[in-house]
Amino acid sequence: MPTPSFPRTRDRRGRGIRGPLFPQTVPVYRSRAELFDDLVLDIVEQIDPKWRDVIEAVEFAVEDVPRVTHQHPEDVIHQPNVIEDASVPLSKLAPGHVDGLGREHAPRIVIYRRPLEVRGRSVADLRDLVHEIVVEQLSNLLGVSPSDIDPDL
Repeated sequence: MPTPSFPRTRDRRGRGIRGPLFPQTVPVYRSRAELFDDLVLDIVEQIDPKWRDVIEAVEFAVEDVPRVTHQHPEDVIHQPNVIEDASVPLSKLAPGHVDGLGREHAPRIVIYRRPLEVRGRSVADLRDLVHEIVVEQLSNLLGVSPSDIDPDL
């Protein structure tokens, strides 16, 4: 008698996950990285509309962790346009430029997710911290005070 053929929904040993743990419609389905991306976008959208033209010209990026180019904390070289805490970069600003081939590159603000998540004790605390970082980097880019961009800071 032949054995019935069923589609495999488990791994070979029968201990694997058969499907997603949560349906896609449930908020918990989204990863922490996706939620952080949404947080950054929400904060950028809430900045005063008078800065909208500037913000639209800036690329915002989220990376998990900064690339470490040093071996020891004593070797850290504090770079301009990098916001850091205890020698750990939290954000980096790359001003716009034209490369050697004549291609124009937009200004770019990189937010490092994991160092900020470690420092944010709650969701509200993390939101405030990311807001301060975004406003400070925009003020660095424009050469204005952070209070000019957000008077509440």
